[in-house]
Amino acid sequence: MSKSGGEFMQCPKCRATMQSLVVDEVEIERCEGCGGLWFDMLEEELLKQHAEQIDIGDPQVGRQQNSNDRIDCPRCKSGQPLIRMVDAAQPHIWFESCTVCYGRFYDAGEFKDFAEFNLSDWLKRLRAQPRPD
Repeated sequence: MSKSGGEFMQCPKCRATMQSLVVDEVEIERCEGCGGLWFDMLEEELLKQHAEQIDIGDPQVGRQQNSNDRIDCPRCKSGQPLIRMVDAAQPHIWFESCTVCYGRFYDAGEFKDFAEFNLSDWLKRLRAQPRPD
């Protein structure tokens, strides 16, 4: 069962079912299709140390999904559009966020990248391209 009242959430990117996953007593959703991840407000910060276990989707599929970024919040269920965001510390990471429930959607591979900041990420920061409008 998921937090959305007993029904399973639908992926805002590929429309596949998102399955609930509980890690350290925190429930998140992972897409069975594209491997994208939904985190309710601040859950991504609580689970960074588990990124390898959580973000098991194919990063290449995630990169392909980046262009599909005009999506609605899967939690709010009211057609609430997610806003396109860029991580300030790692501007090569593009994710979507809800302005109502503050949830976040990461494409496959993005959460693993978000959770780790090393020399490679610092170099990527220098070469990051702006997110297209």
